Amino acid sequence: MKLEKTFERAKVASRALGLITDARRNEILLAVADAILASQEQLLAANAEDLSKMEPSNPLYDRLKLTPARLADIAGDMRKVASLPSPLGIVSKERTLPNGLRLHRVSVPFGVVGVIYEARPNVTFDVFSLCLKSGNACVLKGGKDAVASNEAGVSVIKKTLAAMGESEDFVTLLPATHEATGELLSAVDYVDVCIPRGGRRLIDFVRDNARVPVIETGAGVVNTYFDEFGDLTMGQAIVKNAKTRRVSVCNALDCLLVHLDRLDVLESLVSPLAEKNVVLYADQQAYAVLEGRYPLLEHAAEESFGTEFMDYKMAVKTVASLDEALDHIARYGSGHSECIVTDNEERARRFQSCVDAACVYWNAPTSFTDGAQFGLGAEIGISTQKLGPRGPMGLEEITTYKWLIEGEGQTRP
Repeated sequence: MKLEKTFERAKVASRALGLITDARRNEILLAVADAILASQEQLLAANAEDLSKMEPSNPLYDRLKLTPARLADIAGDMRKVASLPSPLGIVSKERTLPNGLRLHRVSVPFGVVGVIYEARPNVTFDVFSLCLKSGNACVLKGGKDAVASNEAGVSVIKKTLAAMGESEDFVTLLPATHEATGELLSAVDYVDVCIPRGGRRLIDFVRDNARVPVIETGAGVVNTYFDEFGDLTMGQAIVKNAKTRRVSVCNALDCLLVHLDRLDVLESLVSPLAEKNVVLYADQQAYAVLEGRYPLLEHAAEESFGTEFMDYKMAVKTVASLDEALDHIARYGSGHSECIVTDNEERARRFQSCVDAACVYWNAPTSFTDGAQFGLGAEIGISTQKLGPRGPMGLEEITTYKWLIEGEGQTRP
């Protein structure tokens, strides 16, 4: 294994990191946040190098792009993480046994967290902040589209760590190669958990090939159901925000489900999307209503309803009932985020009860599925699995626990 020494250094660093106080970790995070802003010119120049190699029409272009405002947000999120309570040392269970043994279940770091991600340089900083705050060393494997951006970001972090007299191995950036991915997924003696962030192909590859434990952060095939009791004005705002706020993110809307009895307002419901040149792939009934009234209209195909578009594209499906909407989501959804727009509380509660997803919304857009929006400071990913973390993963979700047992010489009979 060519990278074994690299993984070994990360493991050693994780043990040292576990001895640092929360106050010291916060000092480091605040210093890195300051360094991000002080290094803005360097970071943007590296990002421009990556952007120059990608067509602006590529759905990943927006994810890849850094701006002064986005760097300010990244630094702000890092400061927010520093302000949060430590997730470590929390006693979740305690009891005294009849024999006098005292038991405490206490939260502790995983140790070394590996993250594989695509063209999202902000992930570099988000993962580092959450891992450092939770006492984990992180091993990062970014995509080839963001090589310069990731290298510049990790350089800023490492320089700050060195200047503060801390180990630069608290964060490690692997080469952007398939070989490095394979070695990370096989680093069973060094990496405690691996988290993929990206599209379905990446997630499937990691799950199918990993020898280390994996937490899946699934692709987002997101639906919004406009019920027969949905408010039109509210629906317009929710659909537009969920679809067009940032089309390349995993919480963006992919399919609008419309109750059959509300086809009369469908044109008004989707008209705000035309301002952003969103192409609609409509089923037969919706197409008949929108033909000649919506400028970018295509006939839907079967694959339109299970696609994570990550682009200015959206499917439209007509359903005759709430049950049909639930069946559609069960078949085509990815377990990420789903929404119902309705003024009927009974319908909404049934929808939230029956939909099997990490985040289920009532009268609010799925664009809120985000660690920072949930008050987690930042996120390390959106987990769609059920074993372990689910939904936005913050500090608590990248800790585990151990049992501490205290006695006075008791022996077991």
